[in-house]
Amino acid sequence: MLIAVVSLITPAFLKPVNLGNILAQTAVIAVVAMGQQLVILTRGIDLSVGSNLALATVIGGLVYQQVDSSIVVIMAMLLAGAAIGAVNGLVFVYGRLPHPFIITLATLSICRGLALALAPGHTTMRGMPDAVTAIGGGTTLGVPNSFFAVAMFGLLFLILTKSMVFGRWIYAVGGAPNAARSMGIPVKGVLLATYIICGFCAGVGAVLLAGRTAAASPIYGNLLELDTIAAVIIGGASFLGGRGHLGHALIGAVLIGVIRNALNLLGVDVFFQMIAIGLVIVIAVEADVLRNHLEARARMLQSARVQ
Repeated sequence: MLIAVVSLITPAFLKPVNLGNILAQTAVIAVVAMGQQLVILTRGIDLSVGSNLALATVIGGLVYQQVDSSIVVIMAMLLAGAAIGAVNGLVFVYGRLPHPFIITLATLSICRGLALALAPGHTTMRGMPDAVTAIGGGTTLGVPNSFFAVAMFGLLFLILTKSMVFGRWIYAVGGAPNAARSMGIPVKGVLLATYIICGFCAGVGAVLLAGRTAAASPIYGNLLELDTIAAVIIGGASFLGGRGHLGHALIGAVLIGVIRNALNLLGVDVFFQMIAIGLVIVIAVEADVLRNHLEARARMLQSARVQ
């Protein structure tokens, strides 16, 4: 419905070049939202993904200045992202924090500060290996290569959540952690793994963004955490955990990209675009609350009829 309305308002929206831009621009949000989805499924949240991505690009840029190797640069960004995710998971799980909001808020600030401190001149570093720019900024048959990267990771995550025992464990831990523990599910290990995967996805997002811009910057990923959370919640996941489908998160990411692109085409100021995305988040959260309330009422009525 949104695409139909926007295409009527601005015919330029459906041009192949513009559709390619939307796919390229939403690739980073989509791949990081997949990691955020796993965390939210376990009743958690990761506020550090944007700063994590920025730090990963800076580390990749610094490595590239020393070693002109695409594989080494890509591995550096992926490992940097996963390492931050591991820190989040370890401190949350074994530090017995009441909620991951605390540690991920801390690493949000720490990673951004490290990115600014490590970047020469605290600014953007130009240049990336050819393979990185091809992945993030190249096209195949007119389709951005970043789209294929997102599709590949989407398939892997779909297999993980739907066909593997670990995926079932994630839903069990988010739906009823005490029951999952009683069933012998390694709850701490599952939680730690989800934060590592989320950090790894931030590293993948760093590769895509650094490739698209052919640069590394400590200011990349600003407010990315809000975009990914919005994508997951818009897609139908619940902050109460145990509910959500990977495909819905990807749809949520595309929805955000469409909204932002449409506002750009209509010449709406960037500040009002931020307001629009914020309103979308509020509406999505309220819809989640209303849905949970209606489902609880429906269960009560069904139970009354059975009795």
